Amino acid sequence: MQELKKLPVGFENFQEIRKLDFYYVDKTKLVEQLLENWSKVNLFTRPRRFGKTLNMSMLKSFFEIGTDTALFDGLYISQNEELCKEYMGKYPVIFLSLKGVDGLTFEEARSALCELIAGEVRRFKFLLNSSRLDNDEKNIYRDLISLQGEQETTLATKLKFSLKKISELLYQHYGQKTIVLIDEYDVPLDKSFQHGYYREMVALIRGLFGEALKTNDFLQFAVLTGCLRVSKESIFTGLNNFKVYSADDVRYDEEFGFTNEEVKKLLEDYNLQKHFTEVKEWYDGYRFGNADIYCPWDVINYVDDLVSEAKSQPKAYWINSSGNDLVKRFIDMADKTTKDEIEQLIVGEAVEKRIRLDLTYDEIDNSIDNLWSVLFTTGYLTKNGDVENGMYRLIIPNKEVREVFLLQIRDWFDQVVANDHASTEKINRGFLEGKTDDIQRELTMFLGETISVLDTKARNEEKEIFYHGILIGILKNYSGWAVKSNRESGDGYADILLKPKNPDVGIVIELKYAHSMNELDKACERAMEQIKNHRYDAELREDGRNDLLAYGIAFCKKRCKVVVEKL
Repeated sequence: MQELKKLPVGFENFQEIRKLDFYYVDKTKLVEQLLENWSKVNLFTRPRRFGKTLNMSMLKSFFEIGTDTALFDGLYISQNEELCKEYMGKYPVIFLSLKGVDGLTFEEARSALCELIAGEVRRFKFLLNSSRLDNDEKNIYRDLISLQGEQETTLATKLKFSLKKISELLYQHYGQKTIVLIDEYDVPLDKSFQHGYYREMVALIRGLFGEALKTNDFLQFAVLTGCLRVSKESIFTGLNNFKVYSADDVRYDEEFGFTNEEVKKLLEDYNLQKHFTEVKEWYDGYRFGNADIYCPWDVINYVDDLVSEAKSQPKAYWINSSGNDLVKRFIDMADKTTKDEIEQLIVGEAVEKRIRLDLTYDEIDNSIDNLWSVLFTTGYLTKNGDVENGMYRLIIPNKEVREVFLLQIRDWFDQVVANDHASTEKINRGFLEGKTDDIQRELTMFLGETISVLDTKARNEEKEIFYHGILIGILKNYSGWAVKSNRESGDGYADILLKPKNPDVGIVIELKYAHSMNELDKACERAMEQIKNHRYDAELREDGRNDLLAYGIAFCKKRCKVVVEKL
């Protein structure tokens, strides 16, 4: 049996993956497409973890002078011998990934950028011995290596011209224009917005990009990648030969992320074909241009887990590798209309919205409409069908992302409960004193406030779990008793047992889901019968609690009915 290749979990360096013989999903067609479509500056916007960095590393390996051509043996691009002969290994390449440019202050972030650029410049130390550079040019190179040690005004100028200068020096040495690759170009803008120095960072990036990409006579072409398409007026002012390929563009639609065929082949190569359905359910659903796309980070991680442990279950790998602040902000800002729309998304329906693809970070929180746009561009939502009259039909792409929304909704609801002391106090006192009207009224108010996460196709038990979670969140907010959930008691499991501070008192709660408002009374009766028939009070009596109240609670959508009996 052929030995299985290692899976590149966490590997983003093309050369490393190929030399170590890791599994590689061939995306070298990107090279051919770039050269066919030819734009001076190309920007690709895709969600995080969709292979942008690996693709940029692949481009560097293909074009850079001195490359190991064997890295591309057997890959798609190697079949185009004429193109390879003309372009492979023919250009100096500058490659920067801005994903680490961060800091609590502008000065810290700028220092990180300086070190990043200086580190890339150090790769070209051969320039110090170049017979094609004069002493002044070599001194310029020395300045670029030590960007940090400058006065404030000098540093700003040298940083602004740094990429243009190194392009010029490489051109003087090789007699060939430079290719510039900038990965995750928008991360410094995102971080600066979060930490409060957005204007300063925009000015810095605008100056750097303007010189490197707009007025650079030594530039062959540039490729940038990022998550958001930041407004052209913000940092790309004056760039005329500038093409943006966003997630809804049909060009390059299969070059970021895995296609259906690529996932099938990957699973087949590891004898895991039987897992295709769950992989599709969890990690597919993205629509880039005309292509059906899977999140590659998820697929690689899940296959790796399955290779190690055949019983592994799908996990939210993509979500766990990036913050979910956007969804949290979205839910926090949601008004009643937006909450209804979130409910539509949760049950698998589409919501129509007009999407802005060119935002600046400081505009994101200006309106809920802008957040819809950002959720689309960052992969939390995807389009369903064609865009008509500028309107996008948005859906949650898959089970993994749906889990994120559910998690954030639950966290948000817990916060609502924690902040509404008056209502929670009435509910808790109502359970102690048998006041069903109070419980029913306040609980209905909470149900009206929350975002329903009920799938209409879900089984009754799953719907009961949703309501169970809401009630547990309310009850656990009260320190006056111990809350036991789904405890084994008597001949089965009680939904909820409450043990108040008074050692004589105990409370049993059983929940039921009703299909219609008319069935609420009967559902309460069923709950009460279940408590008695299965002796759910047994644990409380064993604990010496004999002053017992039994509650049957039935839910239907955002309504409830509460009944009580003394046991």
